[in-house]
Amino acid sequence: MNNLLDLNTTDKRIQLLKNTVASFNERAQKHDKDVSFPFENFKDLQSIGYPSLTIPKEYGGAGISLDELLTYQEIISNADGSTALSIGWHMGIMKYLGENKIWKEEMYSAVANDVIQNGALLNNAATEPATGSPTRGGKPETHAIKQGNKWIINGRKTFTTLSPILTYFVVSATIDETGEVGNFLIKRDKQGVKVEETWDSIAMRGSGSHDLVLKNVHLDEKDLVEMLSSKKRKPAGWLLHIPACYLGIAQAAQKEAIQFAMNYSPNSIEGTISDLPNVKQKMGDLELLLMESKHFLHSIAQQWDNGDENIRVAMGPELGAAKLSVTNKAAQAVDLAMRIVGAKSLSEKNNLQRYYRDVRAGLHNPPMDDMTIIQLADRSMKKNN
Repeated sequence: MNNLLDLNTTDKRIQLLKNTVASFNERAQKHDKDVSFPFENFKDLQSIGYPSLTIPKEYGGAGISLDELLTYQEIISNADGSTALSIGWHMGIMKYLGENKIWKEEMYSAVANDVIQNGALLNNAATEPATGSPTRGGKPETHAIKQGNKWIINGRKTFTTLSPILTYFVVSATIDETGEVGNFLIKRDKQGVKVEETWDSIAMRGSGSHDLVLKNVHLDEKDLVEMLSSKKRKPAGWLLHIPACYLGIAQAAQKEAIQFAMNYSPNSIEGTISDLPNVKQKMGDLELLLMESKHFLHSIAQQWDNGDENIRVAMGPELGAAKLSVTNKAAQAVDLAMRIVGAKSLSEKNNLQRYYRDVRAGLHNPPMDDMTIIQLADRSMKKNN
C-alpha cells in the first residue's frame, strides 16, 4: 500500500486519496441508516498515512499547508461528510499543536510518533451539557483535583466526535484548587474512561459524536498539557477544515443533481431536463455558489499560509467570514440541487436527502454566525474610523 508521506507532489497525493475514498459514499448510506461508525473508512485512511500529513516535518510528518489540507478534506467529504468532519478535527489539532509548540516537546513528539507509526487519532473534548460550545466562554464543569503528584478527573463531555476510535482525548477541566482551566491529555485505555453512545443527530450520523464520561480518571502531572488563559485566543486557521467539509458535501450534491438532469427525460419534453431554461437557471446559480465559496475559502487559506504572525493575528474576521459564507452557501447549494431533482431527492435511497441533513450541521459548528457578524461589524468600524 502506498503511503502519502512517500509521495512528493500534491497531484500524486490527490490521486491516491481519491482512490482510497472511492468506496466511502456507498458505505455512508449504510452508516447513516444505522447511525453506526465507519471504522473501515478510518482504517483505509490510516493505511495510507493520512493522519500524519499535518504533523510538522521535524516530527516525521509531511507538514502540509492549510490550503493543501482543505483540498484533501473536500475530497473526503465528497465521499462522506461524517468521515471528513471527524478526521478534520484530528488533522487540524495536530497541525496547530505542532506548529505552535503548545505542549512540551516530549508530549507532542510521543503523540506524533504514535500517529505516524500506529495511526493514532486525537480530538478535543470540550463541549458540555451545561456550558454548550466552549467558544461561548462557559467554564467546564468537568473538574480536576490534585492529589500528591496525580490528577483525578471527573466529568462528562458531549459532541466528542471520533469517540469510537480515538486514542487520545484532550479534555478541558476546571482545576478545583485555583479555578483555572487546563487541557489534560487522556489516553483511551485509562481506567475510568468510558464512551457512552448518545449520538442521535439526524446530521453527520456517522461521526460518532457520543458522550465521553470520566470517572475518577488518574493522570500524571505531565498530562496537564496546556493552561487555557482567560485572554482572547489567537485566530485558528486550522478551523477552516469545517467549511471545507461542507463545501465538499455541496459539491457532491451538485454532481448528483447534474447527472440526474442530464439523464432524466420525461415524455413531456424532447431531450433531458438539463435543456430547460428553469433548470439551467438553477444549475448556473448552483455553480456560482460553489465557485464563490471555493475561491473565497482557498484564498483565505493561502493568505494564512503566506502570512507572518502579525498577519495571522489579525485574520479572525476573515476566518470567521469564510466559515459563515461557505457553510451557508453550501446549504443553499444543496437546496438548489434538490430543487433540480425534485421529489425524487426526498427518497431515502437518494444521497441528496443525506447531503441535505449533513450540510445543515455546518451552521452549528464554530464560530457561530452571530459572533462572526459582530466581529465583522467591529472590523468595519475600525477600518472606516
